[in-house]
Amino acid sequence: MLNKIISIFLIIPALCGLYKSDNKDTEESYRTNIEQIAFENTIETANPQTDLYNIISDHFNSALPDGKTEKKAIIIGYDGCRADALNLIIKDYSGIQKLVDNGASVRLSYCGGINYPAENIQATSTAPGWCSILTGVWADKTGITGNGITKSLEYKTLLTTLTEDKIIDKASFTTSWNGHFINEDSTYKLEKQYCEDNSINVAFNYCSSDTQSANTTLKDIKSDDCSDFLFTILEGPDHSGHTFGFSTNNPIYKIGFQLNELQSLSILNAIENRDTYASEDWLIIITSDHGGYGTGHGGASIQERMTFFVCNK
Repeated sequence: MLNKIISIFLIIPALCGLYKSDNKDTEESYRTNIEQIAFENTIETANPQTDLYNIISDHFNSALPDGKTEKKAIIIGYDGCRADALNLIIKDYSGIQKLVDNGASVRLSYCGGINYPAENIQATSTAPGWCSILTGVWADKTGITGNGITKSLEYKTLLTTLTEDKIIDKASFTTSWNGHFINEDSTYKLEKQYCEDNSINVAFNYCSSDTQSANTTLKDIKSDDCSDFLFTILEGPDHSGHTFGFSTNNPIYKIGFQLNELQSLSILNAIENRDTYASEDWLIIITSDHGGYGTGHGGASIQERMTFFVCNK
């Protein structure tokens, strides 16, 4: 029923030709939007998104807290989610708010290889953004300057290295975008094949929609043999942004964000409901790969460059 309601909201504006542009989306208005959110840093002091690699690595390589017997981690990615979209949170229906209410850190980060306003060294696009998070380095090392480039095995993702080094038993990568490991020129084509050839227990789950991606992740979490590190990408902001415009003034962009918020909330609730949750040490991160401006992204604007992450540690 929820998906049918969302479809109606998407179809009506499309027929009317609404929300295609937003003349109010200026750098000044964007900075005003950011100031309304309780970020722990500023645009000028934003973290590089590569810092997330270190946060995850440190989590798995540190000692277990007292009373805990196993480490787990999940990244829930909102593809194409602008940092100022956090103004659109609905308190009782938000994965981000649930984390914040439990003391999570909320920080600005940046994609593109260098912070605004310097000229970005890699496209503010999907493949470079997620690859920088998963490898901890920028495109000058991975070669992933944009979409449609296959990464070599020189810089593997944490999903693979943590599993290959037996720091964790299994990992999962869940997405509905075919540019990650399905297409001939997909980013992780070689890494997926490497894992299969070497019996490295990383599941590459390709789904047809965000609903299926969320359900696949929920099924994993609810299993006794849950993945130790889950990486799940949801596409609501990116899909609505490309069709109707990346703007917090756009009702359809707002719906795309809030739908992913509902899905992430269900994922977080499922984690808490695990029978073994009390003995597990969970690192939980919600983040984005890039922002957007107009109906696209990839460029150097502040709206495209700034990302965010919410982290329970």
